[in-house]
Amino acid sequence: MHTPSTQPRPSIYYKYQVFKPWLASQNAPQSKHKVVIVGAGPAGMVTALELARHGVPCVLLSADLQFSQGSRAIVFTRRSMEILQQVGVAHRITENGLPWRCGNSIYRGQKVFRMETPHDPDDRFFPMINIQQQYLEEYLHDACASNPLIDVRWGNKLVKAVNIEDGVSAEIDTPEGPYTLTTDWLVAADGGRSEIRSSMNLKLEGASFESIFVIADIRIDLPYPTERLAFFDPDWNRGNTILMHREPHGIWRVDYQLPPGETPEEALRPESLKQRIDAQLKMIGFEGTPWEMDWNSVYSARTLTLPEYVHQRIVFTGDAAHLLPIFGVRGANTAFQDAQSLGWHLAFVLQGHAPEKLMQNHSTERVGAAREIITEAGKSTRFMAPPSRGFRLLRDAVLSLSLTQEFVRPLYHWRTSRPHEYSRSLLNSPCDDNRQFKGGPALGAPPQNVQLQTDNYLLDHLGGGFDLVYVADSKGIPKDIAQAVASLQAPGLPLKLIAISSHATAIEGAHVTLHDPHMRFQARYAVQAGGAYLFRPDQHICARWLQLDAARLTQSLQVACMR
Repeated sequence: MHTPSTQPRPSIYYKYQVFKPWLASQNAPQSKHKVVIVGAGPAGMVTALELARHGVPCVLLSADLQFSQGSRAIVFTRRSMEILQQVGVAHRITENGLPWRCGNSIYRGQKVFRMETPHDPDDRFFPMINIQQQYLEEYLHDACASNPLIDVRWGNKLVKAVNIEDGVSAEIDTPEGPYTLTTDWLVAADGGRSEIRSSMNLKLEGASFESIFVIADIRIDLPYPTERLAFFDPDWNRGNTILMHREPHGIWRVDYQLPPGETPEEALRPESLKQRIDAQLKMIGFEGTPWEMDWNSVYSARTLTLPEYVHQRIVFTGDAAHLLPIFGVRGANTAFQDAQSLGWHLAFVLQGHAPEKLMQNHSTERVGAAREIITEAGKSTRFMAPPSRGFRLLRDAVLSLSLTQEFVRPLYHWRTSRPHEYSRSLLNSPCDDNRQFKGGPALGAPPQNVQLQTDNYLLDHLGGGFDLVYVADSKGIPKDIAQAVASLQAPGLPLKLIAISSHATAIEGAHVTLHDPHMRFQARYAVQAGGAYLFRPDQHICARWLQLDAARLTQSLQVACMR
């Protein structure tokens, strides 16, 4: 019998709520479900909200009775905020998080590199925003709990999942004992130690790094702005690396690398933690400043992925599908992109808009994204925590030269999380004008936001299905294009025709007209009147035309749905 803890997790600034377990005896007999999601972390909850946004009900299982402890994921990128905007929680993160765009690299007490991430008026969100994971989980849970399509079940632990002829049979354990449910699809979002992955004997591919880092969330008053601080080869921790991030509620997160050979148990002893935090404060000039420990843990860098995310009707996502190093804020931010992709692919299959082979496309695209991240993150990880004498010699040479040679300082900057471009996707149109464009996002690229007017952005209006954004002139939408859109919508395909116009009047034939008085969309997307972009439900570009015509629009949508 599953007996999750009913004691609230300790914290000096966050009050954990303990939810009541969902019990089969208190609910109606179970019928077959469309989707069951195992794991109510960020990946599982965003997947549930994405499915609900596409009209698909799901059951969301959490083995625990409360949110996770500690900061864990704290840095969320602009693209993640755009995804979280789609599921209705971005405003709460913006209200309560700490935005930032600069990072500082420090070597032997000297600031040797300052990273400044671009931010312009077309961006609704800052490049980065810091907030502790339990707040993110709270906001996502509130959105899930208020959505009638999402059945949240606390204290429900999956103990067995088996692919059957037309779905999955799952055994769930609860505080009153087990019950069985069946589902068309099961999503494994059960984290880096996925028991579903282990039970299916699936192997991750890639590398694990030996270096271990301690995470410590402390409450302290430090007069620094919200920027990333990275200390290389610091006085008190020679040869190693330290990161510091400001969090809301007066909390600072300190990540420091352990010397080789030290065990996590030794590192997490209270006296060891105190000695090292005190040493860090002394090094930055705040020796003796009072501080309190909230939470601590350890992690090691890994660059691993499953080679395939879809196994008959069981789909892996987030950390259950891949393990990525935190350097470059890739963990949760990648999971959001996984969830957004999985949501629409699975919804389209379940609703009959696409054949089941569309799920293979999801797997191919997201495995490709993970492998790209692994390649990039491997470089930053080797710089942060050199895995061999050779890499350490190279890193130390860069550090030493950076004191006097400006040209090597950009090597401190590793690429942070960014959305993968599906440039080779099978869903990209072979019959559009992509090659003739002189600018703008190409096929497979994520969207570029555009500020149309004050507090009115392009991405505020996309989502829920395919979006055809058409640049209109005074003649409005050509009749054949409007008819083609209506014909494509007739069987239920979610397709919205959005007209972009420099005029304030509604464009006849469009579902939505966006007023773009300064023609910013035309400039950023390199397109004129009569041209158009087709956005997938995850907002990536799958077709674009300098001059749209009905026949090519229809063909492109058939390709995008693998029809």
